[in-house]
Amino acid sequence: MNKIDLPQGTLDLLVLRVLKGGKMHGWGIVQRLKILSKSALQLQEGTLYPALYRMEAKGWIKPEWASSENNRRAKFYSLTSVGKARLKEERNEWARLSETVAAIMKDA
Repeated sequence: MNKIDLPQGTLDLLVLRVLKGGKMHGWGIVQRLKILSKSALQLQEGTLYPALYRMEAKGWIKPEWASSENNRRAKFYSLTSVGKARLKEERNEWARLSETVAAIMKDA
C-alpha cells in the first residue's frame, strides 16, 4: 500500500484514538498506527512528538515516566477526561466531514 499524507488536524484524532486503548509511549503509538493503517501511515518522530506536546499542553493527554518493554525509561501517554471528550468531538466532526466529502465525490 502507498504511504499517505494526513490532512491537517487528523493526527490528533488518530493519536487520541490509539491512546483510548491505554497508555503508550511514542514509539508504541507510531507502531500501532502503522499496524492499524496496514503500513500506509509511517510517522516520523518529528511529526509525532510535536503533536504529543501540543495535546499535552491542551490537557488532552498526560505523560508518565515508566520502564518500557526493554527496561528503558520512556514517557508513556494516556488520555485525560478532557482528552476523552475531545476524542468524542473529533470523531463526530470526522464523521460529518467524511460523509460530506463522500456525498460530493459520489458522482465525480
